[in-house]
Amino acid sequence: MPSNHPSYPIPEPPNKPWQSDRMTFDGETRIGVWFDYDHEMMGWIKQFRGARWNPEAKCWHLPVTPENLRYFFGSPKMEWDNEDSTPVAAFRVYLQSRRYAENTIRTYLAGLKAFLDAFPEREPKDITDKEVVSFFRDYAYRRNLSISWQHSVINAIKLYYSTVHDRKLNIGKIVRPKKDKKLPNVLSKEEVKAILNACGNLKHKAMLSLIYACGLRCGELVSLEPKHLNSSRNLLQVQNGKGRKDRIVPLSSKTVDLLREYYMAYKPEKYLFEGQAKGEPYSARSLQAVIKQATHKAGITKPVSLHWLRHSYATHLLEAGTDLRYIQEILGHSSSKTTEIYTHVSTRALQHITSPFDSL
Repeated sequence: MPSNHPSYPIPEPPNKPWQSDRMTFDGETRIGVWFDYDHEMMGWIKQFRGARWNPEAKCWHLPVTPENLRYFFGSPKMEWDNEDSTPVAAFRVYLQSRRYAENTIRTYLAGLKAFLDAFPEREPKDITDKEVVSFFRDYAYRRNLSISWQHSVINAIKLYYSTVHDRKLNIGKIVRPKKDKKLPNVLSKEEVKAILNACGNLKHKAMLSLIYACGLRCGELVSLEPKHLNSSRNLLQVQNGKGRKDRIVPLSSKTVDLLREYYMAYKPEKYLFEGQAKGEPYSARSLQAVIKQATHKAGITKPVSLHWLRHSYATHLLEAGTDLRYIQEILGHSSSKTTEIYTHVSTRALQHITSPFDSL
C-alpha cells in the first residue's frame, strides 16, 4: 500500500511552462515531461529519481510511481488503459490508423487534452469557433507557451474536428506566431574528423561516421538493418524516415570499408547496430552519450549533438558544389525551403567577399 507522503522530497517547479503525458520508452510506460530548454527547468527535472533524457522525443521521462503520478496528474493512479471511451482516444485511433509518427501522436494528443480540459463542462462538439479562438488567447498566449507547441495544438484541434466530428473550424482569427529562424549548428571538417578519430571503440566510430557520411537522423541510424546496405552499388536504403518516407542515400567506398570491418567484428543479428542484447537496436540515449564522450576527448567545448553531424554533412555537400535538389533528396526533406537554410551557414560564397575595409 503506497504511502500518502512521497518517499523523497518533491521539488517545486519553476514558474515556467511545461507539459506532461504518457509515453513509451524501450517498451516501458513512462511519464514524459516537455519544456523549452532552460537551466532552471533542467535543475528542477534532474531532482526526480530516475529522470532520463530522450533525444528523439526531445523530452525528459520518469518512472511511473504513485509519487510521480500524484505530482504530475494529481492522483496516485492513472487509468491510462481505460482511455478508449474518451474523445482523445478516438483521435489516437485515427492518428495511429493514418500511421502518424509516435512523437507527432504524443504532441497532438497532449495539445488536444489541454484544449478539452479548458472546457470541462462542455461536450467537444458543442465548443464554438469563438471559444477555440479564446482558448489560444487566454491559455496559450498569456502563459507564453512555446511557438512550436502553439502551432502543434492548432494543427491538432483542426484535424480533430475535421476527422472525429466532420466539422471544419472557422478559426481564421487565430494568429499563428512566427517561428524563430534559427540557423543550424555546423562543425568544420577538421572538427568532425577530430570527433571520429577520438572514438576508440569501432562500433562507436562506425555509428557516428555513418550519421555524418549519410546525413542520417538518430532514429534512422538505430533502425537500420544489414539488408538496407547495398555495398555492391554503394547505396543505403533508409526506411520509414521522418514523414514515413523511404529514400536512397549514397555510400562512399571509405564508409563501406569501415562498415565491413565493423560487421566482421560484431556480427549483428537483426539491426546493424545493436545494444548489449543481441537483436535489440542500440538506444538513442546511449548514442547521444557516445558523441558527448567523443567530443570531450577531441577537446571540442561546443555542445555537439548527433544532429550537428547531419547539419555538417549537408553544409559540406553544399560547399563542395552539390546541387540543393540532390541534398534535399538525400536528407529526406519534403520542402526545398527546409534545405535552403544551409545556404545561410555555408561559407563558400562568403569567403570570396572582399571587405571595403581592405581598400581603405
